Amino acid sequence: MEKIVLDATRRSVIGKQVNSLRRDGKLPAVMYGHNFEPTPITLDLHTTSIVLSGVSSSHLITIKLEGKEYATLIREKQRDFIKGTLRHIDFQVVSLTEKIRTSVQVELTGESPAVRLYNGVVVNGITEVEIEALPQDLPDRLTLDLSSLKEIGDGLYVKDLPVSDKVVILTDAEEMVAVITAGAGEEVEAVAVETAEPEVIERGKKEEEEE
Repeated sequence: MEKIVLDATRRSVIGKQVNSLRRDGKLPAVMYGHNFEPTPITLDLHTTSIVLSGVSSSHLITIKLEGKEYATLIREKQRDFIKGTLRHIDFQVVSLTEKIRTSVQVELTGESPAVRLYNGVVVNGITEVEIEALPQDLPDRLTLDLSSLKEIGDGLYVKDLPVSDKVVILTDAEEMVAVITAGAGEEVEAVAVETAEPEVIERGKKEEEEE
C-alpha cells in the first residue's frame, strides 16, 4: 500500500468562522481516535483533493502534525453540494498494533463468457464487505473475476473473494456478489419458440439460437 502523507496544522478556528479558512484555500478537518483527544486541524484544500482522489476508505493516510506522524483512516468526507469540493474530513487515528474493522469495496473485473455467448446479464449483489485486519494490512479493495461465470445461473459469493491470511472477512460467506441471469430478450424468444413449435417441426426449420 502506497504511503500517503498530508501536512496539517493545529486549528483554533471553529464553528462558522471556518468559512474564512475555506476562502483562503484551506480545508478544515478533525482527528480523533482511541486514547487520542479530538484535534481540529487544517489542511491545504488543493493538495488534499489531489492526493485523496480515488483513495479508498481503507487506505492508511499519514497525517504529519507538529513533527509527529499519525496513522489514520478517513471516516467521513463532507462536500459542497453544488461544487462538489471538499468541505471537511474526519480522520480516525489508529494503532498499527491493533486490528480494526472496516468496510472494503468489492470490484468486479473481466468479462463473463455467459454474457458474450448467451446474452446473459450480470446482476450485482453487495458492493462492499466488512473485514478485520491490522491497519497496514487493509486492502484498498477486493476484486472478483467475472470470467469464471460461464453459464446462466453461475454466481460469485463472498466466500469467493481472494484475501491474504492477514485479513478476516466478517460478512456472511454466502452473500451474493454477482450472478448471471438470462436477458429479457432471451426469455421472450424462448416463449416464441415454444408457441410456434408445431410449425417449426413441420417445416423442418433449424433451431436458432448483455465495476
